Amino acid sequence: MGDSKEAGAEAPPAGAAARGGLSLLSQGESEEPAQGSALFLGGNEVKSRAVVKYSSAPPRTAFARLEEKTDLKLPPANWLRESAKLGPAGTTILGNSKKSKPFSSFGMAYDFIDSVGNDVDVVSDSENIKKLLKIPYSKSHVSMAVHRVGRTLLLDELDIQELFMRSSQTGDWTWLKEFYQRLIDQKWQRKKKSKEHWYQKAILSKFLYYSINGDGAAQPVPAAAEPQEPSGSDQTTDSDGASWPAPFEMPASVSEDPSASSQGLKNDFVRNILWTFEDIHMLVGSNMPIFGGGRYPAVSLRLRDNNKPINVLTGIDYWLDNLICNVPELVMCFHVNGIVQKYEMIKTEEIPNLENSNFSTKVIKDIAQNILSFLKSNCTKEGHTYWLFKASGSDIVKLYDLTTLCEETEDKYQNPFTMPVAILLYKVACNMMMKKNQNKKHYGTIRTLLLNCVKLLDKSRHPQIIASANYMLSELFQLDEPKKEESSESPLNENSDESYSEEEEEMPDSDENGSYGTSADPPDDNKAVAIIKSVGELSVPEKYKSIHQIRPSCAFPVCHDTEERCRLVLSYVLEGLKSVDSSIKKESDLPAADPNTPIPLKYEDESTRGGPEGLEKQMALFLDKMGSLQKGNYSSQSGMIPGSWQHKMKLQLILKSSKAYYVLSDAAMSLQKYGRALRYIKLALQSHDTYCCLCTNMLSEVLLFLSQYLTLCGDIQLMLAQNANNRAAHLEEFNYQTKEDQEILHSLHRESSCQGFAWATDLSTDLESQLSVSCKCYEAANEILQFSDLKNQNPEHYVQVLKRMGNIRNEIGVFYMNQAAALQSERVVSKSVSTAEQQLWKKSFSCFEKGIHNFESIDDATNAALLLCNTGRLMRICAQAHCGAGDEFKREFSPEEGLYYNKAVDYYLKALRSLGTRDIHPAVWDSVNWELSTTYFTMATLQQDYAPLSRKAQEQIEKEVSEAMMKSLKHCDVDAVSARQPLCQYRAATIHHRLASMYHSCLRNQVGDEHLRKQHRVLADLHYSKAAKLFQLLKDAPCELLRVQLERVAFAEFQMTSQNSNVGKLKTLSGALDTMVRTKHAFQLIGRELAGEPGQPESAEAPPAADPSPSLNQEEVMKLLSIFESRLSFLLLQSVKLLSSTKKKTR
Repeated sequence: MGDSKEAGAEAPPAGAAARGGLSLLSQGESEEPAQGSALFLGGNEVKSRAVVKYSSAPPRTAFARLEEKTDLKLPPANWLRESAKLGPAGTTILGNSKKSKPFSSFGMAYDFIDSVGNDVDVVSDSENIKKLLKIPYSKSHVSMAVHRVGRTLLLDELDIQELFMRSSQTGDWTWLKEFYQRLIDQKWQRKKKSKEHWYQKAILSKFLYYSINGDGAAQPVPAAAEPQEPSGSDQTTDSDGASWPAPFEMPASVSEDPSASSQGLKNDFVRNILWTFEDIHMLVGSNMPIFGGGRYPAVSLRLRDNNKPINVLTGIDYWLDNLICNVPELVMCFHVNGIVQKYEMIKTEEIPNLENSNFSTKVIKDIAQNILSFLKSNCTKEGHTYWLFKASGSDIVKLYDLTTLCEETEDKYQNPFTMPVAILLYKVACNMMMKKNQNKKHYGTIRTLLLNCVKLLDKSRHPQIIASANYMLSELFQLDEPKKEESSESPLNENSDESYSEEEEEMPDSDENGSYGTSADPPDDNKAVAIIKSVGELSVPEKYKSIHQIRPSCAFPVCHDTEERCRLVLSYVLEGLKSVDSSIKKESDLPAADPNTPIPLKYEDESTRGGPEGLEKQMALFLDKMGSLQKGNYSSQSGMIPGSWQHKMKLQLILKSSKAYYVLSDAAMSLQKYGRALRYIKLALQSHDTYCCLCTNMLSEVLLFLSQYLTLCGDIQLMLAQNANNRAAHLEEFNYQTKEDQEILHSLHRESSCQGFAWATDLSTDLESQLSVSCKCYEAANEILQFSDLKNQNPEHYVQVLKRMGNIRNEIGVFYMNQAAALQSERVVSKSVSTAEQQLWKKSFSCFEKGIHNFESIDDATNAALLLCNTGRLMRICAQAHCGAGDEFKREFSPEEGLYYNKAVDYYLKALRSLGTRDIHPAVWDSVNWELSTTYFTMATLQQDYAPLSRKAQEQIEKEVSEAMMKSLKHCDVDAVSARQPLCQYRAATIHHRLASMYHSCLRNQVGDEHLRKQHRVLADLHYSKAAKLFQLLKDAPCELLRVQLERVAFAEFQMTSQNSNVGKLKTLSGALDTMVRTKHAFQLIGRELAGEPGQPESAEAPPAADPSPSLNQEEVMKLLSIFESRLSFLLLQSVKLLSSTKKKTR
């Protein structure tokens, strides 16, 4: 302890006094030996660690040892004069142990806000700490105010005499005076200080002035070093406020409160020390003068009357002072009647063993732990003022809840501690909110602090703090994602006494000794929260360690339901908006509107009407507005001043409300409650519109929010368009509005008409309008991303917007395409295409083209291919519209049809090229392939059935048909196992059948070129054979199979006519009869179909054949049967004739 390094109990920053404010020790604190020191006192180890957090004292100087026989009754030359050696506190620190002010702990708490609520157990004046630890040894009265903030207790002396004198002038404490007189002593009178008391103070003051300056010369303090009044509650926020966001700045109403200075809300201690005594962490204020230099680098100086021995109370006092300030030694000057006799050096660890002053340090430790446990167990409600009282000469210590007693009076704000406590709760919450690394386990603490702060304050007097507190309450809830269960459980397992509910009831005490139960108390004490029946109990180890010390924390409310969480946020936002609105004073303000009464719009022009035309105008207005936002235009109907706290706070609250409504809308969307979702997104956009009117500098983050809101609005409008069947239910949900929503909307209407996005949020009954609105929402969202560099900063959102734009343009394109197809089907008489149809084609094509561009810009090949496929389908509809509607026998395949079919083919081929390979997206690839095959097949079929002989030669037509059919066959995969496989097989079989028929016809009509005839004969036979094989694989095409086989028989008959030898004819006839036999499979399928049980043998319960299956054309079946019968008879007859003639020749 005597090491020279241990002299640094306080650091000497030279500029601390000159700055007149707080100076956090950097270099000085690193020189502190106290940062890990343990004192070993009287053989009993007591852990003590002191760190000086702030000091306004000048560098220590050696004390002047006075000559023996120096008369201390005579004043020194420098007595009561300012001196640089005295530091900024001047004469107040030497010999004047003035009482601390009622709010001294609040001054320290404001300055070291990081320590409050979490790390520190107690904040108080060192005199109060000493007084508490001396309770079992002293008969003196104790009167202290206790406040709790998180796990921290703030202790302040509550000077009954002084407060009761003030009450006669201010009336602040009249209720406490009445309670005190009724409870303690009705004949109470103020006790006056004795002359001896003032005599001893004067001698001590003169002694210290002698000691600091041996030559008696007092130098005036330079003007730069004169102390400045700290700004009280705003001391720490001024330096840091610039980096705080608007809602977390210390409200001006706090720092400008006129009562702040009068109530002493400032830290006027010479030094603030973080003192750890055993496991108790305390932030202590001390004014004890410390001297140093030479052989005594750090000592405390004491003056004692040689005729009066040191008693236990004095010894404890000296010991605790040295422990708190980490001073290793004490210098005692003895005097007799003011005449100096001698000096004596005493080490700190020797003080407990002084003669007549013996005390156990372990007992002091037990007293400290018991008192802290007692207070923490019973001072449970944040925001409440507790009164710890022990009457003079009494052994009973009582704890009262003054807030509860005060609430019984008419004005609950009569408690002078209300405002300082509320501001401290607010500051601690602000500080915890601003810590970036703060995890969610402290959210319960922050919420409790803010709720109690709001409960303490008068809404009409402190609107700024209330608005800011409500905003911070809303910030505690994460809107974008549900709270995870583990995050809500973590505070239950850590720091369990740091937070608790303000509505928490007292738990029954399970201490087996019943040490502070109130059941046995006299009737007069029934208002006490808790009682220590005997101060002697404080010396018993762990006497007051009860279950109250370990409380369940105020677990942050876990809202697994998104709507519940957002509604909670909106309730705080609404309270904040009310506070802001109530503080805006303007003579021209209109009377407050009834939230239940709709607010009429000023006018309605053409741009507000529905339909695509009105939407175009509204989009133009929107884009103009977005441009004005970049220029920082400002307009407010309420007359708020830009930059004022009302302006900043309302901006933040409105933005928070828009986010909450957006999350509500998104949640309703996921529940398929589209009417409710549209109502919420409308409120979100109305909030954002108001924000835009008030904002003078639009942040990119806010623009991103708007883009997200419009994107969701587009999604909702699209889903409403696709769910028109539930329109009535959606309309009912859309029109419903809660009182809370109405009040928030009323606050928004104070600043703006909220009509900026009305075009996007109307619930239309017209499908086209809904689709158009959805598209315009996406386009607006995209335009916002284009205004600034948002699309590069948020590539994921940009991709999503473009995908949605591509999708909605596909939807609108399909809508117009279907309308065109409907018009086409209604057009019977007229052969020409109507203008309406052509306009629909153009609209559809334009939408598809834009959508393809959207998808291609983000490299979405799959969706681009789908839109190319739809464009191909549109071209096919255009081709169908140009087919002649006149006489079927005179109709020819027109050039327009060929043009559009070829365009369709081009778009399908582009789709395939976009996909690249089937592996990218097999389903889309197969779909495009099928549509391409269908287009080729349709084009070939029409050319074959309605051959344009007036424009082309037969051979050219046959060539084109053959090429188209083969291309169709190429894109028709018959081998791939899928749901479409039967269709592919049927298509391929039909193609082969048609090609075979075509070559058969060519063979019949062709004369001359024998090589070509032979080629056609081979091709016809090949395609008939393939067609028959494929039709045999199908179970639902018996007629087609039978027709193919009959055509093959006819083809054989045609071949037989050109044969001369009987052997060749018999061979051909044999083949034809074999083909006839193979029709057995087709007849079996037809029989099952007619029996009504496909794929099963006939049974007794089968329906009669007279009621055939509707899938079969009975007339066609009968016709094919008739042909089959005639051809079979013919073949058999020819066979008989040929065989007969052959026998005759052989004879």
